[in-house]
Amino acid sequence: MAPRQPPRFVVRTLGDATHERRRRLILGGAWVASVATAAVLGAWLGARSHAPASATDRAVPRQLAADDDELRQQIANLQRAAQVGDVATRELKRNLAERDEEISGLRTDLAFYSRLVGGNGQREGLRIQAARTTPVKDSPQAWNLTVTLTQNARRGDLVKGTVHLGVEGIQGDKVATLGGAALGQGGGDHDLPFSFKYFQQVQGTFTLPEGFQPTRLRLTASTADDGKVEATVPWADATRNEEIDDVQR
Repeated sequence: MAPRQPPRFVVRTLGDATHERRRRLILGGAWVASVATAAVLGAWLGARSHAPASATDRAVPRQLAADDDELRQQIANLQRAAQVGDVATRELKRNLAERDEEISGLRTDLAFYSRLVGGNGQREGLRIQAARTTPVKDSPQAWNLTVTLTQNARRGDLVKGTVHLGVEGIQGDKVATLGGAALGQGGGDHDLPFSFKYFQQVQGTFTLPEGFQPTRLRLTASTADDGKVEATVPWADATRNEEIDDVQR
C-alpha cells in the first residue's frame, strides 16, 4: 500500500484569521506603549537631575558653614581666655613670691631693731645676729663674709673685740675644721676686728681648699674684757640671698 501524501492546501476559516490579526495588533500596541512610557520616564528623570536646587537644599550648606564658623570662634575665644588666665596666674604667683620675700625681710628687720632697742626689756650684751657668705666673682673657691653684731641699745657701752671664723666640713673622707691660714687669710692676725655701741657689720674674705665640702660656719666673737659669744650657721643658710637671723648660739 503506497504512503499517504500530506495535503497541498490547508483550509482555514475566516474567524481564525481575524483572531490572529487582533492578537498581533494588541502585542504591537503594548510594545509601542512600553517604549513610549520608558521614553517619558527617562526624560522626566533627566530633567529632574538637571533641575536647579531648591531653596531648602541651598540653605543647608549655608547653615552648616555658619555653625562651623561659630564653633571656630568659640574655640578661639576659649583659647584666648585660657592664655589670659595663665598669664594672670603667673603674675599672681610672682607677686606672692615678692610679697613673701618682702615680709621675710621685714620680719628680719623687725627682729634686728627690736633687739637693738631692747624691745624685750632685757639688757643683753654682745650677740652675733646674722652671717652671710657670697661667692667672689671669677674665683670659685673664694667667698665674701659679712657678720652682723648687735648690742642692746640700753647698754650704750662701747664694745670692742674680734670675730674668729672657722669653717667645718669634709676633706676627703674626714671631718675637718678650717680657720686662719687654712682659709687663705694672710697675715698673723686672721680675726676680724669690731668696735661699736649698737650694731656693726664686719666683713672679710676667705678661700676654701679645692675638694673641701663646707657644712657650716663657726663664729666666735671675743671682747677686750674676755667676753665671748659663739654661733654656728649651716652653710646652706649662710649662702642664701638674705641674711639668716637668730643664728644658733
